[in-house]
Amino acid sequence: MEFYNGKQQQSCTFRELKLVALIALCLILISPADSFDPLDPIGNVTIRWDIMSWTSDGYLATVTLFNFQLYRNIMNPGWSLGWTWAKKEIIWAMMGAQAKEQGNCAKFKLKIPHSCKRNPEVVDLLPGAPYNMQYTNCCKGGVLTSWGQDPTGAISAFQLGVGLSGTSNKTVKLPNNFKLMGPGPGYSCGPAKKVPATVMFTDDRRRKTQALMSWNVTCTYSQFLAYKNPSCCVSLSAFYNEKVTPCPTCSCGCQNNNTCVTKDSKILKEDGNNTRKNMDITPKPLLQCTHHLCHVRVHWHVKDNYQDYWRVKIAIINFDYRMNYTQWTLVAQHPNLNNITQVYSFEYIPLLPYESINDTGMFYGLKYYNDLLMEAGPKGNIQSEVLMKKDKNTFTLKQGWAFPRRVYFNGDECMLPPPDSYPFLPNSAHIKHTSITLMAAYVIFTSLFHLVVTNL
Repeated sequence: MEFYNGKQQQSCTFRELKLVALIALCLILISPADSFDPLDPIGNVTIRWDIMSWTSDGYLATVTLFNFQLYRNIMNPGWSLGWTWAKKEIIWAMMGAQAKEQGNCAKFKLKIPHSCKRNPEVVDLLPGAPYNMQYTNCCKGGVLTSWGQDPTGAISAFQLGVGLSGTSNKTVKLPNNFKLMGPGPGYSCGPAKKVPATVMFTDDRRRKTQALMSWNVTCTYSQFLAYKNPSCCVSLSAFYNEKVTPCPTCSCGCQNNNTCVTKDSKILKEDGNNTRKNMDITPKPLLQCTHHLCHVRVHWHVKDNYQDYWRVKIAIINFDYRMNYTQWTLVAQHPNLNNITQVYSFEYIPLLPYESINDTGMFYGLKYYNDLLMEAGPKGNIQSEVLMKKDKNTFTLKQGWAFPRRVYFNGDECMLPPPDSYPFLPNSAHIKHTSITLMAAYVIFTSLFHLVVTNL
């Protein structure tokens, strides 16, 4: 009886453990852990909201966006930021940005607010905006570089006057439901949190001023939220093998199979096809028909093997006829990136998410030279070469060691071919075996010939 009770207890314990494991798995799948990027573990976009002064019915605030992501930029048509007011606030005026909709302001007679929407959506002003509408770090069309590429270009700011909101720290309520589009989906934002008031220097840096109230909102990016499939893929080749390993078939999904076009399609010759009529709308992709159906292909070619160095050629090819990539970034993970000797025609900086490991780096274009990847066509590609010094303890051309472990283009991870399809070193075992056999046959033949001649 005691044995039966013990067995029953063990069975119950096992069932409980299975239930706990199932619940934990569900929590992992639905938690924001999707946003964790192992190559940029603390990367995020931080929105800082600083109240600078009080007005008769509200406040004047400065809102600043910081793109703290090491290699993910925000491309044209740029960011848009939305939120929901906690009460019945309105926006009296804005500088450096504008609300996309004014909303219903019929109850206001004398002065009409800039926006009466309960859930406004704000966008950056375009370059060349009137001087009296500009604000510090504004007017880039919403384009933000990555923090690793150019910290000064990774900041955007605007000013807004808020009414019907309360006029003290106790009566002001924090907005909620922040939404960041950069420019498409993929970002999820946490709630606004009060932080110590921001301290700022005057222009001459001789005096400190302080915001009256500050709060932060942190937004993180998830590729799974942005796309159902990858947007780029990787192909491989090497000097020691004639075979080129292509991108896997349908690397980026085959849903665009019916809408892709061939190189000689008449659609490409139509007027206005490659131009953007509305700068606020992300154009629908028009992809070249390929077996992978990706927007971008990255090619990694092991070009040369010297005594102390080895050389890799990297090419980036655009297959989208309606999209060009400004201030693009390419991230690669490889153990020999800790010993780069020279990079030709690209800029390069090492990325050190974990200080003890230096195997990841970011490539990006030279300003005004190749920092723009043009749309698909004769000019829709850029390339560079990388020279690396060998570590004699680890360097090998066997088993695909010379190829990257991960590749990201513009912050999105690219699909790599399966390892068993990588270009492999020619198998020289049979050659050595043949050579030894021939040598042995030659020795035997020579001996026999010498014996026959001697007997004669």
